[in-house]
Amino acid sequence: MAILSWEKILLVIIALLGLRILTKLAVLIWKKLVAPNLGLAIDLRTQGRWAVITGATDGLGKAFAKALAKKGLDIVLVSRSMSKLKDAAAEIERKYQVETRVVEADLTEGQVVYAEIAKTTQDLEVGVLINNAGASYDYPELFTHVSEDVLARILQLNVAGVTGVARTILPGMMERRKGVVVNVSSTTAAIPSPYLSVYAASKAYIAKLSADLAAEAAPRGVTVQCILPGPVATKMSKIKRATWMAPTPEKFVEATLKTIGIESHTTGYLPHSLIIGVVNTLRYTCETGAVWLVTRTMLNIRGRSLRKKAKGEINSSQHDTLTTS
Repeated sequence: MAILSWEKILLVIIALLGLRILTKLAVLIWKKLVAPNLGLAIDLRTQGRWAVITGATDGLGKAFAKALAKKGLDIVLVSRSMSKLKDAAAEIERKYQVETRVVEADLTEGQVVYAEIAKTTQDLEVGVLINNAGASYDYPELFTHVSEDVLARILQLNVAGVTGVARTILPGMMERRKGVVVNVSSTTAAIPSPYLSVYAASKAYIAKLSADLAAEAAPRGVTVQCILPGPVATKMSKIKRATWMAPTPEKFVEATLKTIGIESHTTGYLPHSLIIGVVNTLRYTCETGAVWLVTRTMLNIRGRSLRKKAKGEINSSQHDTLTTS
């Protein structure tokens, strides 16, 4: 009888574990595949007339600006270069027939810049904030070899800048009890990232900030989402040719916008979830192996970058010699 009872208990435990696994799998399939493709994301047009995008003249920021303008939202573009801002604004107005405003702002300058963004948006119904501006290393590098200027810029943009811009825009959203904030983190925040240590840590800050802001903002009608992109073919990533794993900014943004309101913490693009999934699965089975694999990948990228840099310097030197002789 005792043996039979233990067999029953074991079967119940196995059944409960199986049910939990199936439930988790069903939720994952729903969030990653079904809900986005059914168009169940938040309709951003219902959140407010205007969208604010930082880092809006290149890469993901510009792709977000165009995608939101295509939906009919008016756009506030925030970036460092006035000439690029004017060009991007003119292109968006011409192509999508929406209104734009521009803010020339270097977010490393802190409070004075946040005040300028607040002034530009004070009379606007801002329904969407894409907190995209950020900085990274030129290539993977040993922490002690990264310059103080690079470290300071990363921390000012990725930590202080994201915080300051969110603090500027969120109060108005909470007062109106609607709005969406998308903070751009990175897959490096969720996996071991040696040789990108400060960049990865700054992006982990964004993920943590977003998770806690999401809990604070939800009862007040505002959605906060954190996206953790993997490789995207942008100037910042130095990836020139798009692939299925490194999509164009436009393709990445199209996928990401379908997840808003469905997932609060997501890569935004399904293949990038594979990066986190594979690395973290390896970590669970062999932490040392996972760190070794990422380290070798980073060192390979570093080696290629340094060789390209050296080749460029040699070519430049040869050109200078030819033009001066």
